[in-house]
Amino acid sequence: MSDASNLTLLGQAELNGVSVPCIYKPTRGERPLWDFPDGTLAEREYASYLISAAAGWHCVPLTLLRPGPFGSGMVQQWIPDADPDDIVDLVPAGRMPAGWLPVLRARDNDGDPVVLAHADVDGLALLAGFDLVVNNADRKGAHILPLPDGRVLGVDHGLCLHHEDKLRTILWGWAGRDLPEPVLAGVHALREQLTGELGRELDGLITRGEKRALGRRLAALVDNPVFPHAPQNRSPIPWPPL
Repeated sequence: MSDASNLTLLGQAELNGVSVPCIYKPTRGERPLWDFPDGTLAEREYASYLISAAAGWHCVPLTLLRPGPFGSGMVQQWIPDADPDDIVDLVPAGRMPAGWLPVLRARDNDGDPVVLAHADVDGLALLAGFDLVVNNADRKGAHILPLPDGRVLGVDHGLCLHHEDKLRTILWGWAGRDLPEPVLAGVHALREQLTGELGRELDGLITRGEKRALGRRLAALVDNPVFPHAPQNRSPIPWPPL
């Protein structure tokens, strides 16, 4: 995948005659980052998948840690034919699709006004709630996969679960609104499971400080179950946004 920041390969996972297309990101292909520890992105991807499953959200494709041709890394089920433009896009000002929410205004290369916007649908709101929990620092449009059955999946979660506030997303359209009930139910489920099996699994994937920060984020969402407004003291949008 030539447009990926880290080594990202499209491959096949095979077992007992069954073959499934997958994304394979070997740890040795990760580029160093100034704010995330080296060699930890695969574990963060897997931890994010476990959190999605434990909450009952199932908004991340099946993700595992596995050895491969270039060493151990993250393996994730490939989701074909999902077009992010169906649910998030840069649209001309004044021509935003009905039922969409604006995020920011800008100008294109010709100087014409445009709006970055996304659909106001349940599956996407659930994904935005998931991003709050995992502290996703890189929710770009290309990482959002709408499915024909209405579900919305998210991919590329290597930049998640930092102990500092890192939320960078294009899904700010619900700022100030109450969290949907499925999001809040998942938050309560995660608080319970963080002291059980889920917590033990996360111990081998993220640091103690990151796990404590996850607990604090969950508690804060219980106390104030609303989508936050974008921070004013740092960039709230990933680059490139789409």
